[in-house]
Amino acid sequence: MSVASKVSRRLSETIAPEVIEHIYGPRLAGEMIATFPLFGALNAAHLVMLARQGILTPAQATTIAGGLLRIADEGPEGIDADPALEDAYFNIEARLVELVGADAGGRLHIARSRNDLSAAADRLRARDILLDLLDGAAKVRRTFIERGREFAEVVMPGYTHLQPAQPITFGYYLTGLASALERDAERLLDLWKRLNISPMGAAALATTTFPIDRALTAELLGFDGVLEHGLDCVASRDFSLELIAAAAQMSLTLSRFAEDMHVFVTYEFSSVEFPDSVCGTSSIMPQKKNPVVLEHLKGKAAHVVAAFGSAGACIRASHFTNTLDAHREGQAMIWPGLAEAQRALALAGIAAATVQPKTELLLDRARKNFSTATDLADALVRFAGMDFRTAHHVAGAVVRRLMDAGLRADEADVALVDAACMEVAGRPGGLDADQIAQALDPVRGVTARTVTGGTAPVEVRRMADRMALRLAEDVARVAVWRTRLVTSAARRTDALRELAAG
Repeated sequence: MSVASKVSRRLSETIAPEVIEHIYGPRLAGEMIATFPLFGALNAAHLVMLARQGILTPAQATTIAGGLLRIADEGPEGIDADPALEDAYFNIEARLVELVGADAGGRLHIARSRNDLSAAADRLRARDILLDLLDGAAKVRRTFIERGREFAEVVMPGYTHLQPAQPITFGYYLTGLASALERDAERLLDLWKRLNISPMGAAALATTTFPIDRALTAELLGFDGVLEHGLDCVASRDFSLELIAAAAQMSLTLSRFAEDMHVFVTYEFSSVEFPDSVCGTSSIMPQKKNPVVLEHLKGKAAHVVAAFGSAGACIRASHFTNTLDAHREGQAMIWPGLAEAQRALALAGIAAATVQPKTELLLDRARKNFSTATDLADALVRFAGMDFRTAHHVAGAVVRRLMDAGLRADEADVALVDAACMEVAGRPGGLDADQIAQALDPVRGVTARTVTGGTAPVEVRRMADRMALRLAEDVARVAVWRTRLVTSAARRTDALRELAAG
């Protein structure tokens, strides 16, 4: 009797070619290489557990273990992938049956389903990516911290609304980005405890009547514990949605850095410079030096945000159980989105490591572009006995008079300040020339801000030291997690080889 379906006696018709073309074919092409080692780990852990629980005989376990080791040695290239078998798992199972026979090969699926397998594979895949993202984020954070220290005394205008606001330093700007990335990394770190738990044993959704040991399977896979509720195990991919959301937030931080540098490197701003090695040129305009790294970095964030939106939209109308719209389609854009986040980190690292501020130009701008006006208002409060709002109006009037006269901020004198005071407050300010000069000196203004989080170089370096300590702690946490995964993988492999040896 001819059977149409290669995976089920329930299905009596051949799979429609459109289904092969638009669902199983693309799925298999994309997932075989990516998920092959994941299913290898899952198969090994499940087999060891079945053997130790006496659910398989020693002879059966030995036979299956030998087949799994051969499949691992052959790699994904050893499987002639057939989209009529739907997915990577069924293709791997078919290869196992081919190697060890139907009776032995078919027993490996006792007490499990593609539902808990796919949920576990997604967790293993997301776990590896999470660790890689944390490694990449650590490198960028370290670069921002180190260069923040380096440029802690490079005075420049700080901007709000892309208009000169108050003097800061380039180091202050870079450590600000390090501060934001510290929180971005914290979100990723915090996800670990919700991600690194095992759904294996949930089977399709209602667990199993076989006496399995879910904790043992979890331990062999390097999970920290078991996600108890069987339905939740297979219904939820909140861990991957949370991961892409955290990656999106981090990518947005990096994109904002790229946007600032994109403006700063323009001919009109000319505030920073990048080496030729990270720039491109034009096919027609010989003068061009294009900031290609920055432009691509900005675009990467859009891809990551779009991946989050795609996953959320797919999950939105799905039922709370295993569903293909939530777990196949919903995951489809997450993996490439996370790859874009990794690329964003690499590009941001290049930009952060190579940017060079134009020190003299930036200081000159801070001296002349009126960004010291707030310090002048503060001086009127301190030395002229004015309330701040009146002092604010006086400083604004000083700026207006300087602009009308075509003068720089640091060219204000006693007469001009007193004239503005008379205009606004009806009395002279009484500041002397030295007080005015100090108020309008951006270097002094930056150095004087020693309060927590301030612009003073000593405070910037203190914050950088604190960030470096936190970074070291974060790196150590990730190292512990990686070590545990390596250890569990070694135990799993040893146990599998022991079974194969009989």
